[in-house]
Amino acid sequence: MDFIEISKTLITLILGTIGLALFGIIFGLFYKGIDRKLSAHMQGRIGPPLRQPFRDVAKLFTKENIIPENSIPWIFNLTPLIGLVATISILLYLPIGGFEPLFSQKGDLILILYLLIIPSLALVIGGFSSGSPYATVGAQREMATMIAYEFPLAIIIVTLAWKLSSTTVGGFGLTNAFSLTTITANPIWNTAGPFAFIGLIILLLVLIIVTPAELSKIPFDAPEAETEIGGGLLVEYSGRNLAMFYLMDGVKTLVMASLIVALFFPYNLSPILGLESYPAYAIDIIFYLLKVLIIIIFSVTLIRVALARLKIDQIVYTYWVWLTLLALVGLICIMWDGQLGLPKIAEILGLG
Repeated sequence: MDFIEISKTLITLILGTIGLALFGIIFGLFYKGIDRKLSAHMQGRIGPPLRQPFRDVAKLFTKENIIPENSIPWIFNLTPLIGLVATISILLYLPIGGFEPLFSQKGDLILILYLLIIPSLALVIGGFSSGSPYATVGAQREMATMIAYEFPLAIIIVTLAWKLSSTTVGGFGLTNAFSLTTITANPIWNTAGPFAFIGLIILLLVLIIVTPAELSKIPFDAPEAETEIGGGLLVEYSGRNLAMFYLMDGVKTLVMASLIVALFFPYNLSPILGLESYPAYAIDIIFYLLKVLIIIIFSVTLIRVALARLKIDQIVYTYWVWLTLLALVGLICIMWDGQLGLPKIAEILGLG
């Protein structure tokens, strides 16, 4: 590769990273506005305008950045930036609207699991470094919540990768089963028989319930719990630091919804409609944004409106017992389907 090609590659990566960062921030805040508006209407309120999250962030960046007297200033100021950067970095490995990921590796799905931990760790470290007893309680709760939901999440990822690795296409087995490029090119539903179809429905349900815990939303928002510990992890944050955590939450919402889309709904409309070039790009992006919105409504808005906050012991019990068992049931269904050699759903429907 000569100097010109290297330069073009670097420019593409830099511009792509900047573009994805802006995309994640803008649509993350936009979806937060939709979520707040929908939840307000469900509760019989008018709610804020859709642009309110943008106003909140702009206002926070103009406010004074207060550092607590008993804090560790450099850690206190660094953790919001680390959390935001790590969250935006996940977008580089996700397929967006029919486009291939900017970075694609053999095990990028495993890398995404590790990157998802960093924003939560940033909140935990930031809470401990603030010196506030309320933030300390929130940090302890966040650690317990992380430990709880990571197990069923890992079961989902490993199950999907195992299912794909045991699938043959054109007489050859699939490789790089932990690559999102492989997963999106070979939708998991196309390889599923009746039992596996049931198992995939169960795993999708578990992942939808894991999502609000990843985002620290009701009923799994015990680490913040404004009515109990005054905001918990974020009680001492203000100004630009709080704005960065706010942006991190919006981008992470988009990331989690995009991950569900990539794993379970990687389909595009352009092949069905026979579109090519720019019309195909446009319709696929619009379809992707619609899928993300539907997932956010089901995994964040409806759950947040329908349920009350759980106590931290209830959160841990829910994930370690009920959701872990449910994920294992999904795994067993998929294993049985492979052993019985049942016909695929696509073949049954005449789509194979």
